[in-house]
Amino acid sequence: MNFLNTIQKEISKSLKSKGIPLEEVTLLPSNKKELGDFQINDAMKLAKIMHKSPKEIAEEIVKCLDEINCFKNINIAGAGFINLTLKDEILTEYVEKLNIDSTKDVEKLKESKIVIDYGGANIAKTLHVGHLRSANIGEALKRLAKYLGKNIISDVHFGDIGRQSGMVIYEIKQRYPNLNYFSGKEETNWDKLPITAKDLEEIYPTASIKAKENEEIMNTVREITAELETGKNKGYVALWEKIKEISVQDIKSIYKKLNTTFDLWEGESDAFPYIDETISIMEKSGYLVDSEGAKIVEVIEESDKSPMPPLVVIKSNGATLYATRELATIDSRMKRFNPKEIWYLTDNRQELYFTQVFRAAFKTGLVQNDTKLSFYGFGTMNGTDGKPFKTRDGKAATLKSLLKSVKEEILLHMNKEIEAKEDIAEKIAIAAIKYADFLPNRTTDYIFEPSKFIDVEGKTGPYILYNTIRMKSILKKANDLGIDYKHYYNVPFGTEKEMILLLLEKNKVLHKSYNNKDLSPIAEYLYNLTSLYSRFYEENYILTETDKSKKESWLTLTKLVKETNEELLNILAIEVPEKM
Repeated sequence: MNFLNTIQKEISKSLKSKGIPLEEVTLLPSNKKELGDFQINDAMKLAKIMHKSPKEIAEEIVKCLDEINCFKNINIAGAGFINLTLKDEILTEYVEKLNIDSTKDVEKLKESKIVIDYGGANIAKTLHVGHLRSANIGEALKRLAKYLGKNIISDVHFGDIGRQSGMVIYEIKQRYPNLNYFSGKEETNWDKLPITAKDLEEIYPTASIKAKENEEIMNTVREITAELETGKNKGYVALWEKIKEISVQDIKSIYKKLNTTFDLWEGESDAFPYIDETISIMEKSGYLVDSEGAKIVEVIEESDKSPMPPLVVIKSNGATLYATRELATIDSRMKRFNPKEIWYLTDNRQELYFTQVFRAAFKTGLVQNDTKLSFYGFGTMNGTDGKPFKTRDGKAATLKSLLKSVKEEILLHMNKEIEAKEDIAEKIAIAAIKYADFLPNRTTDYIFEPSKFIDVEGKTGPYILYNTIRMKSILKKANDLGIDYKHYYNVPFGTEKEMILLLLEKNKVLHKSYNNKDLSPIAEYLYNLTSLYSRFYEENYILTETDKSKKESWLTLTKLVKETNEELLNILAIEVPEKM
């Protein structure tokens, strides 16, 4: 069990034995360090229950705390605020235990299987900044859940079918009409496709504009899409598979730069084999009903305070929709993996859609009530004008252009003599972008300013990296000098003590991030811990300290902070370069 939680449970047990009705005690970090390390502020809320003054209740709690034998000072401030200071030897012992294995102070969750759906890249379209937060937040939540003991299956869930496929095939047919994909025959040896991922970046927008401006072209696109989805035109199917190969390789290369990986590289089209069975299950439930030729599920509930339209599952012309494929995907995941939870990461605007889908899935029996379907929406990344982020020339920013522009900005500030500076600059750029993405609460929009987020002096990714590299450098120098640092002996005070007290909070921070599905607590914690170490470094000459026990203790503490930073940065999918 976590060190701090162990103390809290001992206090709760002592209070219960004395008849004080407080089920759970929380030691809150003190706002006034001169009064204590922690506070217990429960006397006020107990006053109404126990019909005593908060001061009297606080005094009764203090008597119980005296029996715990963990605190060197306990005092009551104001109306009944209890301040507690841990014994010095308790903190010293804690660092010694943490030094053996820093991960053992983190409580694991009960193991269960979770499918995480994030990424959402569209085949044949270039990834843009709108895909960034899904990749960043989804990857970090996946890593956090794994770290805390969950069994995770991640799926990119490509948008690999639909109107864009018809548009891309239409445009390729206009440019290369002699390709045997358009011969109408069922070939065995299909032509090599004369396009690249770079070409696809231009093909889709061109086709989209044509179709929107010409209804005849749009009708042709609809026909192509229908023939592709039904598998009727073998040439279109083969062509689209080739396009997918090109597009997926390009998308994977960008995700790789972002340190984002998936267990499953599946898409909407993978749900096709499950659609008929899914519809059958929904019809048998009695909740999939006819409405003006279409098939719908009424998902409105009495508690709804705003309009809740029905979910259309089959269109009046018999065609499937995105929602049809979504439900079939859920059916597929339940049959193949039987997860306890499925998480969906998209922007906030899709909340209504997922509410409809989840209700339809439960109502029609595709998912049983003991499975949890959750939507975790996020805000948008905006430029300084408050609008969706664009490149310097005003164009919609692709992820490639964003990464390139931030990397170029970093290269301008780097030492020209440094080796492998391109690789290092890219890692710093990824850290800057990711950390900026995690700092705000998941649900809020935020302003991305490259010049602000690459600063090594501010609350930024480069600042965290720079100081973590400095810790590694100090430890390397100690090793080169043959200095041993296996133990911690100090009676901590000042900044040194503040760091240890903050290390005590790591477990709480990780669980808060997991419970809220929000990475901002980890990002804030990293900054606070790094800032404390930076101050500690400025206050002490670690390697030249003449007191051997003090030097060893400081190096041991440096190692712990470094390991904690690396551990949390790894959860955030941020890589630490060797130098910068």
